[in-house]
Amino acid sequence: MTEIKPRDVQVAQVGAETLVLRSRTWERLKFEVEYSRQRGTTANSYLIQGDRTALLDPPGESFTEIYLHELAQHVYLQKLDYVILSHFNPNRLVTIKALLALAPQITFVCSKPGALALRTAFGDRRLNISIARSDETLDLGQGHELSFIAVPTPRWPDALFTYDPATKVLFTDKLFGAHVCDDPVFDENWKTLDEDRRYYFDCLHAAQSRQVEIALDRFAHYKVKFYGPGHGPIVRFSLSRLTLDYRQWCQQQKEQDLSVALLYASAYGNTTTLAQAIAQGLTQAGVTVESINCEFSQPAEIQTAIEQADGFVIGAPTLGGHMPTQVQTALGIVLSTAPQTKPVGVFGSYGWSGEAVDEIEEKLQNAGHPFGFETIRVKFSPTAEVLSQCEAAGAEFAQALKKSRKNRLPAALDSQSDRTEQAVGRIAGSLCVLTAKQSVPAHPEVAEASLPTATLVSWVSQASFNPPGLTIALDKERVEGLNHPGDPFVLNILKEGLNLRRQFLKPFAPGQDRFAGLKIDWAENECPILNDALAYLECTVESRMECGDHWLIYATVNNGKVLQASGTTAVQHRKSGSQY
Repeated sequence: MTEIKPRDVQVAQVGAETLVLRSRTWERLKFEVEYSRQRGTTANSYLIQGDRTALLDPPGESFTEIYLHELAQHVYLQKLDYVILSHFNPNRLVTIKALLALAPQITFVCSKPGALALRTAFGDRRLNISIARSDETLDLGQGHELSFIAVPTPRWPDALFTYDPATKVLFTDKLFGAHVCDDPVFDENWKTLDEDRRYYFDCLHAAQSRQVEIALDRFAHYKVKFYGPGHGPIVRFSLSRLTLDYRQWCQQQKEQDLSVALLYASAYGNTTTLAQAIAQGLTQAGVTVESINCEFSQPAEIQTAIEQADGFVIGAPTLGGHMPTQVQTALGIVLSTAPQTKPVGVFGSYGWSGEAVDEIEEKLQNAGHPFGFETIRVKFSPTAEVLSQCEAAGAEFAQALKKSRKNRLPAALDSQSDRTEQAVGRIAGSLCVLTAKQSVPAHPEVAEASLPTATLVSWVSQASFNPPGLTIALDKERVEGLNHPGDPFVLNILKEGLNLRRQFLKPFAPGQDRFAGLKIDWAENECPILNDALAYLECTVESRMECGDHWLIYATVNNGKVLQASGTTAVQHRKSGSQY
């Protein structure tokens, strides 16, 4: 077992009078979807010391003690003037309170929504708060005249970016980051970060890409040398490339054929976490998600999103036995605006009762809307298994959207398209069942789990002799447990005439046992082997490439065995190239 390094705080100079304090952990810090690549993370805080001193974004409570000890080595805390909060996270409260105990003279600088959240968290305690608005400045002296850029997003309505003209550093908080823990402070190894950065974007920003584009447009007015993100390495060597990547990723979100409006409000962050997991399942399936936090959105914005979307999902906490007023307003717009043919989904969290979720579900059922997944009800904080089910629900909803769209399309294609589809359909492939272990993120009170999954595939081809390798094309919404190089799986090659395929043609509910009633063994890579298969291959993912609505996975074969000496490989024959 690999030894995990202890947490620490790495300090480095970014520019004149500017330090970064990187609170590092090589463990997975949280169990949310965005951390599931399991490469650790850094919580980046920045210290600017001009004639006055400002500290940007102290980390969460897991780092409080070691962070404050390290900070005291670089600044006399009793002389600390400002703490700038790019967004307020309740997880930072412990560190902020400890900092205030050492330096009660601090003035907090944040956006207006951030100030409201900060005052709510501290209750009756009086705080020195300065509200920063877009294009306002804070002069620290020695050229450090900080400029502020407010671009609220559904997940971070208090988002505030900071630009320092003295160092030309743009402090970007949740933009341009990656959950990676390593020794390099800067991104000199940026080519190795591509997948981590894209995964981070898909988890955090794909559902709010419209607001990300607004932020990028605002950033273009500044001469930027470095990006100082809240997580991962400082962006220096790939600044232009990563900016272009973000624009392209945002554009890709707008170009999807199907879209969903994800409407929600959240009291303690739990419903937001559920929304993020559902959005991840939808975006992985190639669906555009327009995330709307009803607490910070106008009715006109909600109505436009509903009119343009192919389906919508609504989430709410239960407050005093009811849904929040803002969600009631959004639901009213849905019921009066959305055609009954549009699929819907409902989710929510609660403490002691869940009337809000039941009420939303009942009203949408009475209106005649089809449901894209079974309603999700979560008591208190979501566990790792719940978040995995939310992702699966997002993928299930995407399938319902596609089915709904197909039912609305004309029965016949034009003659040329029809002939082309028929010709493509003559390409035949071996029918196989791909089995894998789908790791779900760990919760502090829940052990790490691996859920075996199974997917029926037919787009399989041998790709190399040495090493023996193969390629598999998978619909994006069906890539479970095969997200990263090194992921293991077993390819079970089916026998012609055996109806084993029927087991995997039927839909599965989230968390349902896909191997019920089947005889299975376990391969050395801990993935299931179907005993009734013709043969099996133990494989490891080496790389993957995005191909339209599919991922093309290249894998090497590590082991294999013929289970039935007699028999013919099952082959999938198709009538059309637009179907499996």
